[in-house]
Amino acid sequence: MIVTSNIDDLRELLKPHLGHIGFVPTMGALHQGHLSLIKHLGESSFKVMSIFVNPIQFGRNEDLSRYPRPIERDMELCRESGIDLLFTPSNESVYPRGYRTYVEVEDWGNLLCGRVRAGHFRGVATVVLKLFNIVKPSIAAFGWKDAQQGLILRKMVSDLNLDVEIVLCPIVRDSDGLALSSRNAYLTQSERSLAARIPECLQCAGDSYREGLRDFAQIREGMLQHFRKHPEIDVEYIEAVNMDDLEPAIELRVGVLLALAVRIGSTRLIDNWRVGAEPLPFDQ
Repeated sequence: MIVTSNIDDLRELLKPHLGHIGFVPTMGALHQGHLSLIKHLGESSFKVMSIFVNPIQFGRNEDLSRYPRPIERDMELCRESGIDLLFTPSNESVYPRGYRTYVEVEDWGNLLCGRVRAGHFRGVATVVLKLFNIVKPSIAAFGWKDAQQGLILRKMVSDLNLDVEIVLCPIVRDSDGLALSSRNAYLTQSERSLAARIPECLQCAGDSYREGLRDFAQIREGMLQHFRKHPEIDVEYIEAVNMDDLEPAIELRVGVLLALAVRIGSTRLIDNWRVGAEPLPFDQ
């Protein structure tokens, strides 16, 4: 596996592989959710992963300084998983002094998580566009766990006529149904037990849907009742949106994303269910 942090060196290394580059952008602290994305790049692709903790997607009072950075472990996981080239740029190379250009998918970045993470999706879109311009992948893989991010990036690629295919890959879950996330490492043992209530709540919603209930307001109330049994869980939002335009959905149906965000202690966790398109947490 080749490892480089230099943009010019990276471009030279990738020249022979243009047209066959598969790319997984990450912020490191890798887990099986990240590694599962690699298999969606195609057997013949030259597989590139980036590890870059993007400072401009963190808001004030968020966890930039404590975000886990186990780079040696991450490098070993990349080697074991068949990554051909690992790109680890510095802040200074991505955002040199005087940097002033940003990318924003209007409105979509202000919904759901964007309501409490002002500027977050502007930071995500900006860094991903920069990485696409540097790496020049034919295909890039992201996870459905960060559904709003994935939909925003697909919209950016479409609107800007970028020549890259965005593949959104299934959520990878732990044995108790909790979606894998680098931020799970922040949870104490008792908080980790509480976090298992998140997929249980989605399961309750899915069970109601399978029993014939479609009205989102009623389903949402059932989910809130589930969380009220655990007052240590602070519900930030539970919403249903159409995946083609992120407009609110009144009823659950195929093509609707049921998404939620909660806080447990100091840790913010998100999860979702794509109605009719993905197994529920305990139907895996």
